[in-house]
Amino acid sequence: MNYLRYIFFIALATLLLSSDNFNGYRVVKNTSFTKGEVIDYKVHYGFVNAAEGKMVIHDDLFTINGRPCYKIDVFGKSIGMFDLFLRIRDNWGTYLDTASIVPQKFYQKIEEGRYRKHEIIDFDHQNDQVKVHNYHFREERWKPIEEFEIPKYAQDIVSGYYYLRTLNFSKIKEGEIIPIKAFFDDEVYDFKIRFIGREQLKTKLGTINSLVLSPIMPENGLFNGENSIKVWISEDRNKVPLKIRANMFVGAVEVDIQAYSKGNIK
Repeated sequence: MNYLRYIFFIALATLLLSSDNFNGYRVVKNTSFTKGEVIDYKVHYGFVNAAEGKMVIHDDLFTINGRPCYKIDVFGKSIGMFDLFLRIRDNWGTYLDTASIVPQKFYQKIEEGRYRKHEIIDFDHQNDQVKVHNYHFREERWKPIEEFEIPKYAQDIVSGYYYLRTLNFSKIKEGEIIPIKAFFDDEVYDFKIRFIGREQLKTKLGTINSLVLSPIMPENGLFNGENSIKVWISEDRNKVPLKIRANMFVGAVEVDIQAYSKGNIK
């Protein structure tokens, strides 16, 4: 997995809390985001601008599996000198259930150098299963559908960001470690997230009171030390993802917010 994608994946991992059920689905209160929201990011490697990212909630609702859903897209592309060495044009997307804040469908279209991946995942939360569709680029056809079992209310790489924004952090203690589960690349991942605490973060949008999270990483030769990856989100009603920083042995990668709006997006 490409380093930048791996960092995004770890950072997008979110907390999984129980809640009430309605017709087999939980109900999660959400006052943090809605249709038409757009967030822009820039990725830095040291002092070099390496990539740009955008998170977009479509202006319309969609019905998937009989459930109303937000359509959310995350776009990433390399820029500048990085684009000359490794051209990246990535799109991850989810159809996020507006009531239960779980994905009903996930898709990714990845272009990284010569690497290509086109995948669609259909979630069946009633039966705790997914169906995975992958495209075979050499043979120009879709591969046979694969089925996997998933934990209750499993998240995908995109939906986790948005579920995180619905949580009440006043009930989570500093230093508390919370396990979460997510499905990605044909595997169920068990993550543990530490809530580090609160900080004032300087951003392009000003100095913002923020909540700081850090996934607990196993020992490896990529990331440098404890709390090597940190995620900042705004400590307000919107809980906007503001920054990701990954300290690696080869240097630091940072993802910083550039703009935030709630305009109408088609």
